[in-house]
Amino acid sequence: MEFTVNKSDLVRELGLSQGVVEKKTTIPILSNVLLEAAGDSVVLTATDLESGIRVSCPAKVKKPGSGTIPAKKLLDYVRLLPDSDVQVKVQENHWATLVCGRSRTRIAGMSRESYPDLPAMPEKLAEIPAGLLVGMIQRTIFAISAEESRFTLNGALMILKKDAITMVATDGHRLAMTESKIDLAGVTGNYRALLPRKAMAELLKLSAEAGADAIVEFAGDDNHLFFRIGDRLLLSRKLTGNFPDFERVLPKDQPHAITLNRDELRSAIERVSQFSDERSRAIRVLISPGEMKVYSSVSDTGESEENLPVQYDGPKTEIGFNAQYLVDFLRAVPQDTVGLHFKDPNSAGEMRPGGETEAVYRYVIMPMRI
Repeated sequence: MEFTVNKSDLVRELGLSQGVVEKKTTIPILSNVLLEAAGDSVVLTATDLESGIRVSCPAKVKKPGSGTIPAKKLLDYVRLLPDSDVQVKVQENHWATLVCGRSRTRIAGMSRESYPDLPAMPEKLAEIPAGLLVGMIQRTIFAISAEESRFTLNGALMILKKDAITMVATDGHRLAMTESKIDLAGVTGNYRALLPRKAMAELLKLSAEAGADAIVEFAGDDNHLFFRIGDRLLLSRKLTGNFPDFERVLPKDQPHAITLNRDELRSAIERVSQFSDERSRAIRVLISPGEMKVYSSVSDTGESEENLPVQYDGPKTEIGFNAQYLVDFLRAVPQDTVGLHFKDPNSAGEMRPGGETEAVYRYVIMPMRI
């Protein structure tokens, strides 16, 4: 295999594939990227067996063929080359030679024969604007469980309907649910799938590179989910298992609500949480007529409190919350105001964006006993 490619093009596509490449693996070839040169392009493929990515860049192909090269080593080296064309040649012994200007380097590769094949994308099920998908991921990804033992919570539930997309994530202590109205003519009934966190993170990168106006073509088979954005394809193995019945978790009776300035609330919580327990991150929220007090104290380091004006004339209510959970939500919403809905100290609280929004966004947080 022999081809010439622009250094910037190669760096961009190698960079997009790095998140999928397996860093710590007992299967050495999964640390490599597969390069396939044919026609007027070179296709790059990376996989960790759970997810995979296929991207391409224009190339002058002198001799079609394929080979695998260590992905991180290749990117780290090419990134340091001058902005020029790079000549790549892979020999029969799997060694790759890279020539750029006065630089010449050889890298040991591995046989393409032992590189796993990615499944082909089936017929697309729906077209989703990249900007819409990015927004939904950003509003839910932080609520995914980090505990690997709870594998059904290690991703988000995605539900496609003919007229809407819903995405839900929970770690058992909080739940983020968002729904956006959209015409998905190819969807009949409810299409449900568990999308792993890693795939969601890679979708954010691909969408950022393509731009908010790009279209994501989505498809799925029995085991995999496929997302194609232009010439780039991301696929992910579905998570198996049953996601919790999230609709039962969404509060139905919350007689009290206050509206707060998002930035003021976030700043207050971030300051007060400096004096919360490092492990539990617990703070207290005391809501009384005309005022909301946020405070915390750790006996050996100090205490802090912040007072925020609110329009409220209900009963005095004190609720304990994990400060980080509140901040995660406040970072995810672009609106200037947010609403806090609650019932009593022992019931789940709920936060929502303030004002009129096209998308439904509900964030439920379980209270803490302090």
